[in-house]
Order: sequence, then C-alpha cells, then structure tokens
Amino acid sequence: MKSMADRAANRVEAGAQADERFGFATYDPDAAERRGYSDYSYWGSTLRAFLKNRVALCLLLLLVVLLAFTFIQPYLPGQYDANRINNYPATGLQVNNMNPSMHNVSGTVPADTLLRCTEVKGLDGWYSVTNEILTIPKRTDFTVLEYGEEWCRVSYKGQEGFLKNQRLKLPDDPTQTPYEAKCNFPISLFFESADYTNDDTNSGGYVYVRRADVNEPENGMVRTKAETKLYAFPSTHGFLFGTNSIGQDLWARVWSGTRTSLYIGFMVALTEALIGIVVGVIWGYVRALDRILTEVYNVLDNIPTTIVLILIAYIMSPSVSTLIFAMCMTRWMGMARFIRNQIIIIRDRDYNIASRCLGADSRQIMIKNLLPYLVSVIMLRMALAIPGAIGSEVFITYIGLGVPLDTPSLGNLINEGRKLFAGAPALRYQLFFPTIILSLVTVSFYIIGNAFADAADPKNHV
Repeated sequence: MKSMADRAANRVEAGAQADERFGFATYDPDAAERRGYSDYSYWGSTLRAFLKNRVALCLLLLLVVLLAFTFIQPYLPGQYDANRINNYPATGLQVNNMNPSMHNVSGTVPADTLLRCTEVKGLDGWYSVTNEILTIPKRTDFTVLEYGEEWCRVSYKGQEGFLKNQRLKLPDDPTQTPYEAKCNFPISLFFESADYTNDDTNSGGYVYVRRADVNEPENGMVRTKAETKLYAFPSTHGFLFGTNSIGQDLWARVWSGTRTSLYIGFMVALTEALIGIVVGVIWGYVRALDRILTEVYNVLDNIPTTIVLILIAYIMSPSVSTLIFAMCMTRWMGMARFIRNQIIIIRDRDYNIASRCLGADSRQIMIKNLLPYLVSVIMLRMALAIPGAIGSEVFITYIGLGVPLDTPSLGNLINEGRKLFAGAPALRYQLFFPTIILSLVTVSFYIIGNAFADAADPKNHV
C-alpha cells in the first residue's frame, strides 16, 4: 500500500497537470447577447405552415389573379364600357338581352354576293347591309316565277327576288309557274334564296360588314370580295357574358362590379379590424373601463344591425361611401367583443405578470404580449369580414338602398338577374355569372382565412 506521503505527492502532481489544462474563460458581451436569441421566426414559421396547405394556396393565387384582372380588364383590347348602352347603329335599337357568345358573327356570305348597303354616320370602317329588297304588304298579289321547297322566285312591281314559301297561299300544283299568289302577312323579298339577316336580334334586319371585305358601293349596293363574315353588331368582339335588358355588356359590368364589391369588402374589413382591435384590447385589459364599455356595447348591440344599415342608407344618398360608412358603424362591435373576451383569458398569465414585474407599461404589454397571441383569430375574422360585407351590400341593394345602378356592383347585378330568374328562363345567365363570382370570392376567403388562422396559431408553433 502507498504511504500517506506518496498519495500526497500524487495529488500535488495531478493538480499541477490540471492547472496546465484549464484556465479562466473570458467573457464576451456580444457573444453572450447572440446566445440569448434563436433563429426561430414566428412569421417565417407561419408562412411555411400556410404554404403546406395546397388548396388554400391555390385559392389565394386565384383571388390575386381575379383581383388583378378586375383592374386590367378595362384596358384589354375590344372591351366595352361597363355603363355604355350599346345600340344598333342602323336602327338605334338597343342590343338588349343578347345571349353570351365568344363572337357576334351572325353568318357568312359567299363571294360576289349582292347586298344593299347603308352608310351610318359615325360608323367608320363598317357598312350596315341587308339582302332584303323590300317588304311586300299583306294580302298583296305578286307573281311566282319559280317554285322551290323553301324559297320561291317571285316578281313584284317589276322587281324580281326570292321569298320564303312558308306563308304563301299556293295552288294545288305550285310547280306549274307562273301564277299569282298572296300572303296574309307582310313578307320580305330578298336578292338571293337566303336570309342573311339576324332574326334573333332587334337589329331591324340589318347586319354589318367591314368595308375592307366589300367593293365600293354603287347605287346603294355592294358586292363581297370573298367569303365574308356578317356581324350582328359592328365589332369583331362578342359579348362574352351577353347583354342586359338595356344593352349593356355584362362581361364589363361583372368585372367592374367585382372591383366595386371587393373595394367595399376590404375597406369595411380594415376599418372593422382597426376600430375593433383597439377598442377590444383596451376593453379587455384596462379593468376600470370594462363596465363602462360593456354597458355601451349592450346598448348598441340591442339595436338590430339591419335596422341601422337601412336607416343610414335611407338618410344618406345611396353611394359606395354610404354603404362603407353604414357597415363600419355596426360591424366593429363584433370584433371588439371577440378581442375583449380573448384578452380576458390571457391577460393574467405568467408572462404578462412577469412583464409587469419587470416594469413594462400597459402599452408594451398590449402590443408585444397580447396582440401577437391574437394574430390568428384576427386574420380569420378579417378574412370572413370581406365576404360578409359583400353579402351585406347585396342585401342592401336587394331592398333598393344600395349603390346606384350606374355604379356596377355584385349586389346590383344579382338583384337585376333575380328579377329575370323566374319570368325569363332564357335570361338566367344574367344571374348566374355574378352569383358564380360572389360564391367563388366567399368560399375562397373562408378557406384562406381558416388556413392562415391555423398557420398563425401559436399552439402550432411549439
């Protein structure tokens, strides 16, 4: 066994070696400060979580494209003004209730076709044409020169032409020509055995050709150079969503109305969030104000929101700003109450008590401790407030107190389409198009709001 002296000598030797291996650590304040933080980013984590939801991401991109298109659409080539009442230049009649179409070509005519031409003042680059020679009055005699199953060649007051034989009073053997015939109704006489006019419109028997497609007029007549397109309206662009009862282009009005309704929705949502968050945080955190603000809320909340909207819209002149003001007067209360309830739940938690003990004032606690915790619910309510405001605009317009008719909005368009839904089934497209856009906006905001709320929830960031 080792003696006491040997053990003491070993301890001294080990201490000497330890002194050589260890030393005092130096203190660097900057390095210590960096170690107190992590690379974690709340908003970065929220964004990554949101991007994982493919459905919400696709709908967000769709909404961005839709919103951008509402501003781009008026500047695209061949667009009609949203408030312009389109008339047929030759007759002055409105292009009313024209069905949706990618074009307005009513037909084509072969080369070297003779057409009666009318020059319309102010219509550059176009002729209004018809292959109708004249109209034979009812119960008037004319001579059938040649019989056909669909068309007959006839002579009337020295003028030869073709007419449809469906309305003629014919003899037992109509092929034995010539013979005298008559019709109980006025009937049109045409240059050829074809009717190139558009009978489904109020164009008055006129169609339109581009001047470049026909020869120069001679004695009020033109001939086509080649196979030529005839247009129901003097434009190469059609009415994609059709026209309404006064000849306005629904395509332009739907996008203009979407822009107006989204503007109303965003303004109401931002105002609701701004007022509701400020009032709700103060209401929930400052205990001395809780009773007063609660009584104020109870008084205001007992007044039906619909009555307030109707009264404000009725007293003030109907306009977009009136609707925004009316909805902002009532919608902030729901946000304020919701924020107040959430603040009461979290205001006395340990981290808020610790902040007060460390000397943080109420403003710092509300901004840095309370509001970040409520980001998810705030974003969800804002996302739902936008389609909610659009729905309120549709309702106010439905009862006749919405924006004026010369300001297109989804509310105006849906209200006008609703009137035609039952009485005119062929015109239901005037309701379908704005309703589809409204449904798309509502569903998209709901799904996006829920997805972002889930991504921003602090419980999902642990």
